[in-house]
Amino acid sequence: MSTETDEPAITLYRLQACPFCERVVRKLDEHDLDYRSRFVEPMHSDRNVVKRISGKRTVPAIVDEATGVTMSESANIVDYLDATYGDGAATDDAATDRGEA
Repeated sequence: MSTETDEPAITLYRLQACPFCERVVRKLDEHDLDYRSRFVEPMHSDRNVVKRISGKRTVPAIVDEATGVTMSESANIVDYLDATYGDGAATDDAATDRGEA
């Protein structure tokens, strides 16, 4: 059991050299979000950890503990990150983190 309390809220499940995963990484970096990368098995049928969290074996997939959101598909994740953490995001916490509140 971890006693670490400042772990990133976002966990990204990804593959090495996956262009769809890299798209999400670029968006996370663009919004200056801390996240934890979990590299998964390259063989689709062996990605049981991803299936347990998202219901699918596809990557990328994210779990955002701050909002309770779990999702896959890079386009959906990018849209979610923009809406939640981008300029004009609806959450007060995101605005506070950026020094705008």
